[in-house]
Amino acid sequence: MLLSGKEIERKIGDEIVIEPFHQKQLNPNSYNLRLHNELLVYEDEFLDMKTPGTTKKLMIPKEGLRLEPNRLYLGRTVEYTRTRGYVPMLEGRSSIGRLGLFVHVTAGFGDVGFAGYWTLEMHCITPIVIYPGVEICQIYYHTILGDYEEYASGKYQNNEDVQPSLLYQELLGNP
Repeated sequence: MLLSGKEIERKIGDEIVIEPFHQKQLNPNSYNLRLHNELLVYEDEFLDMKTPGTTKKLMIPKEGLRLEPNRLYLGRTVEYTRTRGYVPMLEGRSSIGRLGLFVHVTAGFGDVGFAGYWTLEMHCITPIVIYPGVEICQIYYHTILGDYEEYASGKYQNNEDVQPSLLYQELLGNP
């Protein structure tokens, strides 16, 4: 079951943390999250899952930054979120998708107990100019049924910046 926007607001500060929280970003059954002004791009010609990729930081100026097709851009949300007792989910906003910008390629599913900033795997089908602070995606919350253990992975929990893939840690036996 999805939480309504009013229920999300009632849970703020206890079971749901969104910092900063602004009422105007609240929707009927979700909350809009904004794009931070930093991106990461991989510099390697090809990526190997067992090797950390080399990344370069890009800043999105107020005038915007043009994204090019066939390139993966890793961004993050301005907002820090934390949940207890709910499964957070992330989706791109329909207005963003209608411009051909995919906000998360595969990772829209969060774990109950996740705390941190959301890394956005962005890809566009046509060149597009993006801006810092734009409401780029929406978070919504599912109830969870049954016993569970909260997310406690050292890889992404309590992150403070854009996170490139850390899959190589798992593949090399260092979860």
